[in-house]
Amino acid sequence: MAEHSMCPWWMGYLLASPLRKLLQDPALILAPYVRAGMTVLEPGPGMGFFTLEAARMVGPTGHVVAVDAQPKMIDGLRRRAQRAGLLDRIDARVCPTNSMALNDLDSSVDFTFAFAVVHETPSAEGFFAETARAMKKGAGLLLAEPDGHVGEAEFAGELSAAAANGLKVVDRPSIKRCVAAFLEKE
Repeated sequence: MAEHSMCPWWMGYLLASPLRKLLQDPALILAPYVRAGMTVLEPGPGMGFFTLEAARMVGPTGHVVAVDAQPKMIDGLRRRAQRAGLLDRIDARVCPTNSMALNDLDSSVDFTFAFAVVHETPSAEGFFAETARAMKKGAGLLLAEPDGHVGEAEFAGELSAAAANGLKVVDRPSIKRCVAAFLEKE
């Protein structure tokens, strides 16, 4: 796996820009997968570009668990969620750099959204082991990596790590400027 560094916290402001919707619209990307009442896991949410839309989609009976190793990212996400009136649907957590600390979520997640995050983790194997443990049987995971950072060979390695943890590729959706796969927990 190629060595990547974690996105600096100050980039969170740029990544949460409304202009980004011209390239990657959260509503269009998440709509096929997120429904009212779901529990959604979003590792590496940054300042919530996708998180806020996921929170709208899960409605008042669902919730989004957003975990990030950078406290400033989570602080920014909480501020944005508060302004949008969605904070009550979002469990925004700071986690250590070597774990997502998801022990309380065993078999409870309906959908995981891993956007431009796996390549920043210390271990794809560790990431998928934790994620799969948190997911319900039959739950989905949308994996998308930036095609400028992650090549097909590295992405294939991530898919292999996912498969080793009981996650099967069922689709290869098209997302602008990304390599992507939709997986289900067997």
